[in-house]
Amino acid sequence: MTQTPSPFALLFAAVISQLLPFSVVVVVTGLGSASTIAISYGSNTVCGVLAGETNQRVECYKGGRAIAVEPNISFALLSGGRDFFCGLKSDGVMFLCWDGSSFVPKRVYFNSSAGLRDLSVGDDHVCGVENVTGVAKCWYRGEDESKRGSFVAPNGVKFASITSGRGFSCGVLMDDIKSVRCWGNSSIGLDIEKQFRNVSMLSLVAGDSHVCGLNVTGYLVCNGRNDSGQLDVPKGSSGYGFEFDGLAMGVNHSCAIRSVNGTVVCWGGNAGFELEGNGVGELSFESIVAGVNITCGLTTRNLSVVCWGPGSNRTMGDLPLQKIIPGQCVQGSCSCGVRQNSRAMRRQRSGTSSKHGDRAEEFSLSQLANATNNFSLENRIGSGSFGTVYKGKLFDGREVAIKRGDISLKLKKLQDKENAFQSELAFLSRLHHKHLVGFVGFCEEKEERLLVYEFMKNGALYDHLHLKENIDKASSILNSWKVRIKIALDAARGIEYLHSYAVPPIIHRDIKSSNILLDANWTARVSDFGLSLMGPESEDEYMVTKAAGTVGYMDPEYYELNVLTVKSDVYSFGVVLLELLTGKRAILKNEDEEGPPINMAEFIAEKISVGELERILDPRVGLPDKKEMEAVELLAYMALHCVNLEGRERPSMNDIVANLERALALCDDSHGSISSISISIGSE
Repeated sequence: MTQTPSPFALLFAAVISQLLPFSVVVVVTGLGSASTIAISYGSNTVCGVLAGETNQRVECYKGGRAIAVEPNISFALLSGGRDFFCGLKSDGVMFLCWDGSSFVPKRVYFNSSAGLRDLSVGDDHVCGVENVTGVAKCWYRGEDESKRGSFVAPNGVKFASITSGRGFSCGVLMDDIKSVRCWGNSSIGLDIEKQFRNVSMLSLVAGDSHVCGLNVTGYLVCNGRNDSGQLDVPKGSSGYGFEFDGLAMGVNHSCAIRSVNGTVVCWGGNAGFELEGNGVGELSFESIVAGVNITCGLTTRNLSVVCWGPGSNRTMGDLPLQKIIPGQCVQGSCSCGVRQNSRAMRRQRSGTSSKHGDRAEEFSLSQLANATNNFSLENRIGSGSFGTVYKGKLFDGREVAIKRGDISLKLKKLQDKENAFQSELAFLSRLHHKHLVGFVGFCEEKEERLLVYEFMKNGALYDHLHLKENIDKASSILNSWKVRIKIALDAARGIEYLHSYAVPPIIHRDIKSSNILLDANWTARVSDFGLSLMGPESEDEYMVTKAAGTVGYMDPEYYELNVLTVKSDVYSFGVVLLELLTGKRAILKNEDEEGPPINMAEFIAEKISVGELERILDPRVGLPDKKEMEAVELLAYMALHCVNLEGRERPSMNDIVANLERALALCDDSHGSISSISISIGSE
């Protein structure tokens, strides 16, 4: 098992395959995972999903010429086998397979109520994953009927993604562990499954007899046979994971795209894939696929296909295919023309298969302009870390919130905008939790940068606490202690997920009431990851980085020393708890108009510590009744610990969640007392 990096999460990993009738005849293997390129090695054919046309139709290269493949409908993904290749229709309800010699289509699967979201072709079998259930289904197309039963996928197992090798398939399970399961008529698959035991994976790509993929910390892990060094992954330069992007595995070689610049590195294959001197090493690629002793890639420069390797004894050059779509599109949901700079987004999407099988969508600027009435003032609903937020309605009726990067920024701030956009895109695409804002998709077009989220009908917590229209006691459902504690608990669970269950942990850095949104059911969700950073593996560790955040919420230790830990988020959340208790803003006006503003956390914490809690409670909610008082006291003392000036004295988010759960239960239970229940805080 070996390591290497790649930013965000794998992707359309390769169709392990091969191709074309060049001067040197090459035996190839069309194995791997779905992409927008597929190769049928037995018929020496390479195919791709075309960009820039009304339909995302398929075109193939065979015998020195391009061939338009029927039917002329839109496809999302392709994958190739020995004598055939298959394509998944854009809406997922059907896939077709074509004979690589005659190109006669045959419908293998159609189900309008159970569409597929993944497709993987091995040597002579096909597997797909149902969009909603995550269940894998397989079809055997070989002549040996005795093998048919071997390709039945594990019963009742739900998969996030699958990949296929020669005689076997493997998949990443849709569970918290993200473990690997393999099946088929080859013992290689079972051996590979054993080697991946206890390793949590984001994605997999199969070769002839080996499998590589990203684990949950972003490192490249390879298992299987290692006859020619195909498992000997070169160590990445950063040492932080997510260094490699797209993958391609042949029979005895492996290749990967460097995420930093899109260039390719290969290993194994008896040193037959050296890239120096042939021009390929200088090219940037969107995706790559591999055959027995040849590799092909989709170039970033013009979305053409270039091939190289010992099978040709030379660089083959651009194949005469039209421009190929660099990443999966769903018909009607994205602009499927030529999309430069899409590799970064695809890296986000590679690890995005959540337990619901979600996929980020790419939109055109015109689609989002139409959705927001051309970004009208009437549709404006707020602002975020790098731009303005608008309410929008997509063509299919979905209500969304669209964050548009500020296009009027001065030149020196453009990089900050780009960093915030890429950061939020990266985190939103790999994070899925009921208490984090739902991510829909994005748009990258010229200088425009936009992010699309689920619309949170009830807006931001900040608005309900501080806007004038909510001053009246009866104006908001939030004017109830039980509801406020429930919202605090929801948000705490979202932050707990970032700190304790995301791998590596994530420090939000901008927790505040305006970044806690409320959906139609008044469920709270944490939003805006523009300032977020991957944090250290342990709560005892820290990072040294320039302070960023919002005045009034920022951890004093972080602000003064530039030392960042997960406890910095805890401090910020403590300020939010105090807002819920008091209804006051994080920064208070000084009664002496000439004096400096007052930090609310310091002022209120002092009041609580001297026993004046009832005097500072939000009058809109009023004094708690008898059964609520203990819960409010628990909330107050929890907040007091959170805003401790020393980070090591603050509770963890796990402690906070546990205590808020107890506080919510106390709202319906008049038994016990604050002294008898005490606050559960694990000391550092």
